[in-house]
Amino acid sequence: MPQNNYNKQEKQRNNPFAPKTPGAGGGNEPKKVKFGSYWAFIIILAIMLVLQFMNPFGATTASTTFTDFKKMVTSGDVQKCVIINNRNIVRVWLNKDSLQKYPDLAKVAAPKSSLVASNDPQLYFKITSGDNFQEQMLDFYKTHPDVKPVSTDVDEDSDFLGRSLSIVLPILLFFGAWLLLMRKMSGGAGGGAGPGGIFNIGKSKATLFDKGTRVNITFADVAGLDEAKVEVMEIVDFLRNPKKYTALGGKIPKGALLVGPPGTGKTLLAKAMAGEAQVPFFSLSGSDFVEMFVGVGASRVRDLFKQAREKAPCVIFIDEIDAIGRARGKNAMMSNDERESTLNQMLVEMDGFGTDSGIIVLAATNRPDVLDTALLRPGRFDRQISIDQPDLAGREAIFRVHLKEIKTSQELSVRKLAELTPGFAGADIANVCNEAALIAARRNKAGVEMDDFQDAIDRVIGGLEKKNKIIQPDEKRVIAYHEAGHAVAGWFLQHAHPLLKVTIIPRGTAALGFAQYLPREKYLTLSEELEDDMCMTLGGRASEEIFFGKISTGALSDLQQVTRTAYAMVSVYGMNEKIGNISFYDPHSDAQFQKPYSEETGKIIDQEVKALSDAAYKRVKALLLEKKKEVELIAEALLKKEVLFQSDVEHMIGKRPFDEKKQAPEDETGLIIGPNNVNQPDVMDGVNG
Repeated sequence: MPQNNYNKQEKQRNNPFAPKTPGAGGGNEPKKVKFGSYWAFIIILAIMLVLQFMNPFGATTASTTFTDFKKMVTSGDVQKCVIINNRNIVRVWLNKDSLQKYPDLAKVAAPKSSLVASNDPQLYFKITSGDNFQEQMLDFYKTHPDVKPVSTDVDEDSDFLGRSLSIVLPILLFFGAWLLLMRKMSGGAGGGAGPGGIFNIGKSKATLFDKGTRVNITFADVAGLDEAKVEVMEIVDFLRNPKKYTALGGKIPKGALLVGPPGTGKTLLAKAMAGEAQVPFFSLSGSDFVEMFVGVGASRVRDLFKQAREKAPCVIFIDEIDAIGRARGKNAMMSNDERESTLNQMLVEMDGFGTDSGIIVLAATNRPDVLDTALLRPGRFDRQISIDQPDLAGREAIFRVHLKEIKTSQELSVRKLAELTPGFAGADIANVCNEAALIAARRNKAGVEMDDFQDAIDRVIGGLEKKNKIIQPDEKRVIAYHEAGHAVAGWFLQHAHPLLKVTIIPRGTAALGFAQYLPREKYLTLSEELEDDMCMTLGGRASEEIFFGKISTGALSDLQQVTRTAYAMVSVYGMNEKIGNISFYDPHSDAQFQKPYSEETGKIIDQEVKALSDAAYKRVKALLLEKKKEVELIAEALLKKEVLFQSDVEHMIGKRPFDEKKQAPEDETGLIIGPNNVNQPDVMDGVNG
């Protein structure tokens, strides 16, 4: 039915002879003027300003001073004066003949609220009190006996309306400002009684996707997450056909936790579940429970589950649940009673004394280590669905999904793209596809080709190519030999990753050159492989010392990576004889300011890390001295071509002496990042490190 209405409106818009009716997109629709609380606030403020500065209730034309008034009395220009006791002013009437002496005075009618029955006054001046004024005038007449006394009366202004407004308007102004402030803080735009107003601040902010709400994402749009999709689809089947499982005595799970690194598709999988479930779907983030007022988080949790019970069976999806689900009470300095009360209410609602069935809570996080153990126990989150980085087949499927709407050349191989991107998550692949399309459009191509994807991978990971960056010839030579040292060291080390590309073209903010490798997809790493990686990483620093007799600051990223690897080998993986089979890494520990070992053990760890680094440096330095000729060939070729691929290196120094199970494709580039950041591209940093 909504689709038919939409089609009617579209036809009416496209028909120039159709009558212009409201809602049909016509140009003669009357514009509705919204008189909101902002306009009321502005009008009240304007009235107060008028009362304060323009003084329309009883103001005379011009003001003067008591001194000038006595001069006028001495000159005989004053006809009479009236003391207004309730305003502490004196109104002055001048003689008609004396008005010519004061041409600047403009005559304005006296206020109707005044009891003055004569002509309008021309002047007024302020006094402290009427009695004080009369005493001063008596003293003045005594000291000036030749001055004729001026007739003086006493009166009051009956300005009831002005005084009432001066009392009521500030109260209204204060209340209006408070109401606007509360509405802003509560995030609403519909007034205090609206969905986001101050009176509904304890209401849930969840977005409801019901049967009438259409979500365009389905499970067909989710690729590379086959196991996770099976788990989520089973939960959907629980809700659709509960009797199928309860007939055998099974119970519907209370919740499922999606766990995985950023960009792997946790939220996308939840969106697909909303599109496929055909049951009410509540969606919100963990931060939606947080507010500056005490007790609001727990109130919103209660309201959320109250709405869910009314819509049961249904699904509640909480994205980034670690915002409210962090472990309680481990660190007294960082504890938050409001967040903990919100978490306590969440625990009670999920599996408390009076919980109901038919509500499944789906949550997503990339920090499962910080979640409270009570939240993770069976009965609350019965299932933890792990969503890891996709493998080769998963990346190929993700590429095919994102390439549906991109015009590609017929020669493009999706399989090769998947092989060139190990360690890429779904969000990374989507970004690469988008960047490749933009690059091809910038080059005025009819379709996206393989070289566009290669440049997109370089740009996404390595940064923008700095073509206008001026590098001195001597610095460029150091960079070339630095990268040649990496390339040759990795070429002749058995367990190093195969070289894919080496370049001295600067990219990003500080990268003056880098070597790219094609890592093998594996889940276990041997100590020999880590040692070869350290040697390959230190090849640039060793090459600088061999050929120039000095070192530069360009090896900063190399030293950082070697230090991380060495400390991991000694203190995390237990790959050291002196430390033994001990790991000091505990992801669930909150001892951030205290090391889990003694100072003596810390000294041994530092010594062993230095020994590993020194041994790797000596080893790679000896290797490069032996292969000095090969390093010179690669470096001089880089100075001429700036970019060398695997086939170019193979042509100059021969094939790699170690057989690989899968060789890297020839003439292909791509900046590759592998699991655990072990195979990040080497970067020749700037002079300042």
